[in-house]
Amino acid sequence: MEVRQTKTQKRSNKDLPPLGQLYFYLTEGCNLACRHCWLAPKFDPAADKYPVLPLELIRTAIHEALPLGLSGVKLTGGEPLLHPEILDILELIRQQELEFTMETNGLLCTPEVVAAIALQKDPFVSISLDGASPETHDRIRGREGAFTKTNRALRLLAEAELRPQIIMSVMRSNVKQVPKVVELAQELGAGSVKFNTIQPSGRGQAINDQGNGLSIEELIQLGRQVEGELADRTELPLYFDYPAAFQPLKYFGAEQGGCGVCSILSILGVLPSGDYALCGIGSHVKELVFGKVGQKPLADLWENDLILEQLRRGLPDQLTGICSHCLMKHLCMGACIAQNYYRSGHLWAPYWFCEQADAMGLFPSSRQN
Repeated sequence: MEVRQTKTQKRSNKDLPPLGQLYFYLTEGCNLACRHCWLAPKFDPAADKYPVLPLELIRTAIHEALPLGLSGVKLTGGEPLLHPEILDILELIRQQELEFTMETNGLLCTPEVVAAIALQKDPFVSISLDGASPETHDRIRGREGAFTKTNRALRLLAEAELRPQIIMSVMRSNVKQVPKVVELAQELGAGSVKFNTIQPSGRGQAINDQGNGLSIEELIQLGRQVEGELADRTELPLYFDYPAAFQPLKYFGAEQGGCGVCSILSILGVLPSGDYALCGIGSHVKELVFGKVGQKPLADLWENDLILEQLRRGLPDQLTGICSHCLMKHLCMGACIAQNYYRSGHLWAPYWFCEQADAMGLFPSSRQN
């Protein structure tokens, strides 16, 4: 796969978008072996086999990003709570008063960790829960006892008034438990529930190849059920993660978990290796890696990297296929450029969901020009 790199006119600082958020992928390993993970980290329950992102590189990246407009960070992985210096990382973020987001499976979410999260600025934590029973969740997550530990983490966060978001990745083996997961989320004190589709990358590709993924038609029907029938039966905000063209207008602009404007032009990932990348996809697609933390000033990279420059000048007008005709492209921005490039080798390729929906005559005509 190749990214076309061409010379471009240097952009003035006043036109440069702020680097609003850094995504720190803290670990290459994970203490679960989830059947559907799009990044497919290695099983490493003790975090002693595979690299973790050094604390000093996190400090350097934040320091260099602050003058560029940094206002928030997200901690993810692998499993971020596996990092041996997680409490020091949390303290560093607190001292910088950065808005805080974390994605975790919750297995290592202790009272001490919860207390440190509660001190963050605008903390938002999402925890993966892929079933309403231990049998379903543990089978999908690849580790016995995961359901019990995840539920404990959700309760700890709720007791600290953090109201975590539950994320359920829907597939054929758990789709019938969607209503029960909503009920369980209310019982556990969650703040919202988001239902994710299985991405056709990493282990997610095997899920779909083996027939355990839902079809586009089934996903659209499930989304309508979540937004209608289930939403009417709960006070919790419910979100279904399909592209903007399929979402009700009430989602746009919603805070923390809603599906509004894509922030791809204002984020940067930091991999466990210390590399800057478009996001975690850099672990699999080296063309979307931009250089190591500390080896080159981040300001230079943010302003002059050719791929970032192409995205700024090309999105969304250079998107191809159904995305070029979509009325929502200025909100959606191609849904997931990383996923599109992973599948096709082209920055401007259409999103897989929309492409398949269009081929089946299921793309909403009211959202096309």
